[in-house]
Amino acid sequence: MSLMTSTARPFLNRRLAEFGTTIFAEMSALATSTGAINLGQGFPDTDGPEEIREAAVRALRDGRGNQYPPGPGVPELRTAIADHQRRRYGLAFDPDTEVLVTAGATEAIAASLLALLEPGDEVIALEPYYDSYAACIAMAGAVRVPVTLRPDPERARFRLDLDELRDAVTDRTRLLLINTPHNPTGTVLTREELTAIAELAVERDLLVVTDEVYEHLVFDDAEHVPLATLPGMRGRTVTIGSAGKTFSFTGWKVGWVTAAPALVTAVRSAKQFLTYVASGPFQYAVAEALALPDAHFDAFRADMLAKRDLLATGLTDAGFAVFRPAGTYFVTTDIRPLGESDGLAFCRSLPERAGVVAIPNAVFYDHRDAGAPFVRFAFCKRTEVLTDAAERLRKAFAG
Repeated sequence: MSLMTSTARPFLNRRLAEFGTTIFAEMSALATSTGAINLGQGFPDTDGPEEIREAAVRALRDGRGNQYPPGPGVPELRTAIADHQRRRYGLAFDPDTEVLVTAGATEAIAASLLALLEPGDEVIALEPYYDSYAACIAMAGAVRVPVTLRPDPERARFRLDLDELRDAVTDRTRLLLINTPHNPTGTVLTREELTAIAELAVERDLLVVTDEVYEHLVFDDAEHVPLATLPGMRGRTVTIGSAGKTFSFTGWKVGWVTAAPALVTAVRSAKQFLTYVASGPFQYAVAEALALPDAHFDAFRADMLAKRDLLATGLTDAGFAVFRPAGTYFVTTDIRPLGESDGLAFCRSLPERAGVVAIPNAVFYDHRDAGAPFVRFAFCKRTEVLTDAAERLRKAFAG
């Protein structure tokens, strides 16, 4: 008798039963099988700065990081992270007690939620949300409470209803999980919105985990305001950053947490039983990357802005309603002007219809109907790839 037939319960526990293969795996497989242009998963199709890649090679050759690095991260990187936060935002962190290096932002999120939540605690997350949020909340045995960002067609953005956020807080609420710049909508929460969030957190004595991995990708007149800079937030906020999005080395998986000592100690207690350590030689390279002059970050942002405009214009010409993002490297579109309303079905058919892959936003919602007509495209690709994709979409939908 096989194990499958001899046990009465499924192998996957109930907390994770709703999470199957990710939409990214499904859509990437479609891109491969059809030869479509993959604008689904958010990874660049070119490497980052050559000097940073060479810094990783140099670390490998010099034997730095080839064995287990220190649990909190190599001192050079922790110092570079603290210097970056001070230089750009005026936030002072002790590299030894207030900085923790992680295996990408995804582990930082997981370790933070596993460390800070008890079973039954409620976590408020802004919907739509990055898919690992729901899974990590479930693994912690906590309860996710989505607050939906609403489309505002007049301003071509998604907005946060602050009254809805306040009403979602109960006596069981432990933590707010905030993401700005926001994936997938491209919204950048304003200083006024973040101030209201901070005031609510202080009033109700809530912890906040804030995912700021797209901090260097804000456009037009948008401003990235770290939540930890606001009154009352320094001691209750866990801020998550990442090298992957800023330096176009997503495969290196170098992320970090900055927070008050007690919070970092808690997160480290969980993190040490996940990967323990990771990305040894790459940590030294990222330390050098964070010290790059402001001109690097300005040029990176300008390049992505031009790509945003190229793809957004192409999508508009093809007939999509476009929410031009204020941050990140994703464009959310509304497919209803095309006579469509089911984003999941639309994305599954798109590779055959247009030779392009995108992601249906509905998979990022608890309230699936609210996200049904929205589709996300990534523009962190080479200009010629975006031009080709835009032309394919125009031919498929605008004739």
